[in-house]
Amino acid sequence: MNIELLHQPDSAIARILLDAGEELVAEAGSMVAMSGFINASTTLRQGKGGGILGGLKRMVGGESLFLSVFRSPVAGGEIFIAPKTIGDIIQYELSGKELVIQSTSYLASASDVDIVLGFQGFKSLFSGEAIFWLTASGYGSILLNSFGAIYEVDVNGTYIVDTGHIVAFEKSLDFEITKIGSSWLGAFLGGEGLVCRFKGRGKVYCQTHNPGSFGQLVGTQLPPR
Repeated sequence: MNIELLHQPDSAIARILLDAGEELVAEAGSMVAMSGFINASTTLRQGKGGGILGGLKRMVGGESLFLSVFRSPVAGGEIFIAPKTIGDIIQYELSGKELVIQSTSYLASASDVDIVLGFQGFKSLFSGEAIFWLTASGYGSILLNSFGAIYEVDVNGTYIVDTGHIVAFEKSLDFEITKIGSSWLGAFLGGEGLVCRFKGRGKVYCQTHNPGSFGQLVGTQLPPR
């Protein structure tokens, strides 16, 4: 599988070339264009985290109930995929480590990557965001998307990120949801809300824009129904 990322960071799209018999699993509705001979199907993703229960869990977490599977019968199958919102795409290579992903940031992955939606506990309640996150494991490429550009942070110690700006982080990191200052009231009145305090060693992937804050801003400008 060869992946090329184009038009980054504000209008990113991924061009993927598949080998013979190779499969790409993607979020339903993300396909933009593809070679005419590629076989496309819709699935609830059998196996780990799959089946009807897995599909329903993804829907609760803000993901589509279904996933799309694209299979090329011959080498050189081309497919373009893009996120639903304007933003960036990054490629992450899984090699035995686990990656925790904000539920709406999963775009696509190789067929050997397992995607599980699991309860992360009440400490993962992200300022009104879903308390379910995706956990990716296995081996192969995974594509993540964001609202705005994505940047990578190498954490070695303690690092704080606004919860609305988190795309994904390596599971080697411990985390807790907390306020940015000493006062809960001051944190919310100041507009900062909740933050995620990471500890340990690992990578965090952040997005430059907060979709929740953007939605609130745009919502106030829309005419009443």
